[in-house]
Amino acid sequence: MSLSVRLQQAGVPVGFTGMGALVRALDIVPPDSRSSLYWATRICLVQRQSDLASFDAVFAAVFDEMGVGLDPHARRHSLPPAEDEDMMASIAGEPSSEDEEGGLPWATLPRVTSTPDGGAGELVLPERLPSRIEGLADIPFDEFDPAQLVLLSGWLESALADWPTRRTRRQSAHHSGRRTALRPTLARARRTGWEPIELVRTRPVRKHRRVVMLCDVSQSMQSYTTAYLHLMRAVAMTTDAEVFAFSTTLTRLTSVLAYKSPALAMQQATEKVADRFGGTRIASNVRTLLASRHGGAIRGAIVIVASDGWDSDPPGELAKVMARLHRRAYQILWLNPRVAAPDFAPLVGAMAAALPYCDYVLPAHNVRALGDVVKAIVRAGRSDVVSSRG
Repeated sequence: MSLSVRLQQAGVPVGFTGMGALVRALDIVPPDSRSSLYWATRICLVQRQSDLASFDAVFAAVFDEMGVGLDPHARRHSLPPAEDEDMMASIAGEPSSEDEEGGLPWATLPRVTSTPDGGAGELVLPERLPSRIEGLADIPFDEFDPAQLVLLSGWLESALADWPTRRTRRQSAHHSGRRTALRPTLARARRTGWEPIELVRTRPVRKHRRVVMLCDVSQSMQSYTTAYLHLMRAVAMTTDAEVFAFSTTLTRLTSVLAYKSPALAMQQATEKVADRFGGTRIASNVRTLLASRHGGAIRGAIVIVASDGWDSDPPGELAKVMARLHRRAYQILWLNPRVAAPDFAPLVGAMAAALPYCDYVLPAHNVRALGDVVKAIVRAGRSDVVSSRG
């Protein structure tokens, strides 16, 4: 009786894909010992950590008939059966008991496409081990631990490292410029008998596009506040930016979030925001920002508003201030984690009032969606046209 049939009788699912991978592996690198045969067979055929005990028993029964003993280094310790959650945690990059003891790298298993009886495999695994941030891509922010938040902060800084620039109205001399600078050209012509032999060309000066971010830290946004604060810190550390937190009042956090230590920056921001997890007054806080001495920073900038749209102020007031913000800013991005819901509709009065003045409305409810936000910021800032509103 073949090894695959015995494994199926023991409850270990063996598909055609696994057997094909085993045949190719044995053909490329023929096993020269019992140990190499054991590991090649185990990597290609075992799909679940809970099947290790059954696989070892069947493997020993098959090859004991040949008079060859079990490799003593194959299983140094017996492991309890693991649940699917433990296996998925291993795929996401979290260390497990099997990983600590030199066990099987589960995410390198081949993809199961079919079984001998014609049915689909129970589990589809990626062929390559993802990075840690990729393993956190679909986990909600409220389930992050402090170590994962630090990892998120580092990823945001690297994602925003190549910050886009905008074209200004100033010119600087450059050999690839398209315009000819008359005065420098005439000054150089003095050395050639006033014949403009050497032309001085200029091109527009480029500078980083400013970003202004306002983060809602009210009670309804509690699950996402910490992750958005890390986004604000990454923006403040990377480029010319102004960041604010608001609930019932507006608090400037630009200088606080400029610390290189994420933990220290979050601690200082938490202490400075006095009305955290309270009510929400979006219209009043945006009006306060427009009237403050920092209102000039909005002109020509990318404005990011992170809020779920729940507002104590009347929707008409928010529509008025959003119209003013729209005229002054270059583009407006609104981050609303409720947008990720399949049946989302802008039924909240404040969200419906602000929607016509937003260039992008993005969910930003997990790391994958936050990556789309970074792409939107970069895409919005790469325009070579000077904003007519700024």
